Amino acid sequence: MRNAEIESFPALIGQKINAARLDYKVINAGLSGDTSAGGLNRINYWISQHIDVFALELGINDIIQGIKPQTTLVNLQAIADKVKTKYPTVKMALMGMEIPPFIPAQFAAQFREIYRELADKNQMAFVPFFLEGVAGRPHLNLPDRLHPNAEGYKVIAEKVWPVIEGLLVY
Repeated sequence: MRNAEIESFPALIGQKINAARLDYKVINAGLSGDTSAGGLNRINYWISQHIDVFALELGINDIIQGIKPQTTLVNLQAIADKVKTKYPTVKMALMGMEIPPFIPAQFAAQFREIYRELADKNQMAFVPFFLEGVAGRPHLNLPDRLHPNAEGYKVIAEKVWPVIEGLLVY
């Protein structure tokens, strides 16, 4: 088994679900470098499988590619709408993102706000900053300094697990 299959964020959440003896299967629908538009283009495939809980974590690559925050919001809302239309009782969680400090403050604030707006509008469980405690810490990131390494994902999973766990039915 490749390391990513056991050390990724979805794999770590799956391990926590298994340890709690809950009857859920984690599906990692993420692609490295993906944008909100890419996620929107692929969502119909993923919602062809039954979903009880949906965690949405997209958007930081939009900023890297120069996509406006409002466009990201529209794409993320469209993803949420498709999931809710197919599974009206689905429980949803949103993993918020923040952008690096070298981006102008007003732009950073606009980007950060789209996640709060989306979470509130859709009554989603919300993690304001998915990479909190990991971003900017070299020992928790790959050499590109953008993507968490295995240790970074452990930090993220510990922080996010209570939010996900709160959506699961015991």
